[in-house]
Amino acid sequence: MGKRLFVGNLSFHTTDSTLQSHFSQAGAVVSVDLVTDKVTGRSRGFAFVEMGTDDEARKAIEMFDGKDLDERSLKVNEARPREERPSGMGGGGPRRGGFRPHSRG
Repeated sequence: MGKRLFVGNLSFHTTDSTLQSHFSQAGAVVSVDLVTDKVTGRSRGFAFVEMGTDDEARKAIEMFDGKDLDERSLKVNEARPREERPSGMGGGGPRRGGFRPHSRG
């Protein structure tokens, strides 16, 4: 099974295909997930690249961590597992608290 890599400090001009091509120098690229802002669609400056094998992932880290791509020094390491987030209301849901008029009686 392959390893998922975190690739940070990306230029806002870097694309999925640029990453696919660049990381294929280290081995088989299974997937590229360039993270974008939901509102603007602009890159958030990081991505996840899944390599075909653990050895290819280690090779990619050695080859690309600290090296330039699109005039930016990449940060490449093994991605941490996604943390579970508590369910329930989040984001723009109703707020509790705040001003309440006094009830009498």
